Amino acid sequence: MLHNLRRVVLGSPLPTEAEKEQRLTKIQALAVFSSDALSSVAYATEEILLVLVAAGPAAAALSLPISLAVAALLLIVATSYHQTIHGYPSGGGAYIVAHDNLGLWPGLAAGAALLIDYVLTVAVSITAGTAAITSAFPVLLPWRVELALLAIAFVAWANMRGVRESATLFAFPTYGFVAVVFGLIASGALRLLSGDLAAPAGAFPAVSGVAQAVTPFLILRAFASGCTALTGVEAISNGIPAFRRPEARNAGRTLVAMAAILGAMFLGISSLSHALGVLPAEDETVLSQIGRQLFGEGPLYFALQAATALILILAANTSFADFPRLSAILARARFLPRQMTSLGDRLVFANGIAVLAGLASILVVVFGAQTHRLIPLYAVGVFLSFTLSQAGMVRHWYKQRRPHWAWKAAINGIGMLTTGIVLLVMLATKFTHGAWIVALAIPACVLLFLAIRKHYTSVGEQLSLEGLKLERWTKLATQRAYKVVVPISGIHRGTLAALRLARSVSADVAAVIVDVEPEVTAKVQEKWSAWGHGVPLVVLDSPYRSTTGPLLKYLDAVDRRDPERGPAVVVVPEFVPARWWHHALHRQTALLVKTILTYGPAGAGRDRVVISVPYHLQR
Repeated sequence: MLHNLRRVVLGSPLPTEAEKEQRLTKIQALAVFSSDALSSVAYATEEILLVLVAAGPAAAALSLPISLAVAALLLIVATSYHQTIHGYPSGGGAYIVAHDNLGLWPGLAAGAALLIDYVLTVAVSITAGTAAITSAFPVLLPWRVELALLAIAFVAWANMRGVRESATLFAFPTYGFVAVVFGLIASGALRLLSGDLAAPAGAFPAVSGVAQAVTPFLILRAFASGCTALTGVEAISNGIPAFRRPEARNAGRTLVAMAAILGAMFLGISSLSHALGVLPAEDETVLSQIGRQLFGEGPLYFALQAATALILILAANTSFADFPRLSAILARARFLPRQMTSLGDRLVFANGIAVLAGLASILVVVFGAQTHRLIPLYAVGVFLSFTLSQAGMVRHWYKQRRPHWAWKAAINGIGMLTTGIVLLVMLATKFTHGAWIVALAIPACVLLFLAIRKHYTSVGEQLSLEGLKLERWTKLATQRAYKVVVPISGIHRGTLAALRLARSVSADVAAVIVDVEPEVTAKVQEKWSAWGHGVPLVVLDSPYRSTTGPLLKYLDAVDRRDPERGPAVVVVPEFVPARWWHHALHRQTALLVKTILTYGPAGAGRDRVVISVPYHLQR
């Protein structure tokens, strides 16, 4: 039943050779990898204005030059990642660049920063989209956490079904949002040029009136807030293997298209807000105010609001596309569990998708699905990865010294300096509001990566054949027969199968029953002479009704007998019910015994071999 349900929910499994067919065209990839970056235009201009109006409404006039500076930074970062794509076509983005050029610790810091940012992107995007829904339908406000969790589950499910299916599902909302925003910008431009629309009188008083309040630090804060428009720019460089061949060329062209669309929409919205004198309001977003002035209260305005809500929710899809891929790259380097490298039925990294959904859900619950509580944590990680990536590219150009390397290194150096300044400003202005959590989480993740790597290294050393003498191994393999113990709880067909296997392993076999229920023990003793195959039956007293305690003491005594023969081998008989819900009707004693013997205390026996003999029941 579970197998059939899985096929209905996720679809039929795909063969490995179908992986190439699941790769994305440039149009599909733009929807999958750019939804996070493109959605940021819904709030980036507003974030700039929120900082500037603290110095008075006149300071809002500076939003346009600050937006131009953000657009220039976007050009620098996009150029850097375009070079990264062609320099590192296997994917990995900032982690690979930083690791190869700056060393282990910077690489792991970049990887940790990106993973944390992807989790925050899902939480922030989903809560922002949920806020748009609850704003339109206030009756749903008490259910915002549940709505956010449902949205996370939906996006995770869509990605579990495969890359192509998620691309098809999310393409319409992404391109719909782009079309509506460009329609808004075109409408505003035409009406402003024709003189049909003008800013309200006195919307932006003379800047000189508040010149003393507009400090360089305030401008830097506004610039840092506007840089939220750049979150998600790195996504394409991490997901290069998802593109159709030639992967690097297609990824590079998609990055150029994404940067051009993002820059045009961001500057267009900033220009309209400046021209129309729009200021942030508590009850309405800047984008909504622009739409209301240009579209009125008609269908186009509601289309803009619906498209904005959808793109904010679906912005989480970028993280669901990149978090599993980056996790797989780190796992191949043994910095994350190896399960993260496993492809699921639909040729996606299903474990990574599940982990991302779980972590984002925890954040949503902890922060009550409130965007303003999550925003201070946002973008710190991505700008750390930007800075490390561009520093790595500077060193990359210096090491290779190909034609025009100095110019390329200069571009990356300017980007490194700028994003580094933005990072410092973000930490300084948002540290007490929650950025300290990310500042602590990144080194904690790095230490976790190193602990996982240390474990895998230790396991490899212990399992290695290096230094093992073949002659000694052959001698061990021909030593005296094992001591075998068969713990039973009754006598049935499963017990007989276990006894038959035990007798084939060794002649030194003993069956053991713990006397928890005297009447059951008596029935076993009565039948044993006929069905015991000549194996002696040992009855263990249990005055406190413990099953495992007496068994462990008995095994300890057997181990002390002829210690050169090693610890006793335990053969555990168990019957397997035909239906999943039948398991709840049985005590699972065999499972308990196997667990204790495998993971229990030292008395369970180090290096003990435990053999399970299943007997499958019929329906």
